[in-house]
Amino acid sequence: MSHATATVRHSYAEARIEDRGHEFLTFALGEEEYGVDILKVKEIRGYDAVTRLPDAPDYIKGVINLRGTIVPVIDMRVKLRLERADYTAMTVMIVLSVADRVVGMVVDAVSDVVRLTGEQIRAVPEIAATIDRQFLTGIGTMDERMLILLDIERLMVSTEMGLVADAPAH
Repeated sequence: MSHATATVRHSYAEARIEDRGHEFLTFALGEEEYGVDILKVKEIRGYDAVTRLPDAPDYIKGVINLRGTIVPVIDMRVKLRLERADYTAMTVMIVLSVADRVVGMVVDAVSDVVRLTGEQIRAVPEIAATIDRQFLTGIGTMDERMLILLDIERLMVSTEMGLVADAPAH
């Protein structure tokens, strides 16, 4: 296949995605609703106890053994500088696949899967916020609902998270 053909096919695929919309898993943190790309989600599980790591940042709850894979678990309330919440029966862990790593994130509750079209996704407004704007892909709007859409890959691979090693120098 020629480069031009590959480019045309790629552009066509992108256009079809725009037409179909994009699916997000929605979850709650406090009063706000967030969304992450459903394609990054491996599974949703109840919160289990974790093994705490010495000297880990406070937002890293610890690690779990998930079918032989050691998975770091992030408390999203702490990471996003929200008030802490008690862990209850509703507390959920979303297991994600980001940058060839498996990572768990603890959220208050999972809501549903929604499909948003390009028109339903708005740019993040230029305001001071607790979440660094580089980790947001936009604001999703559905009737009266608003979703804060996280760029979960960028958040999890950010240098400060320390979850993914820097790319090797070539």
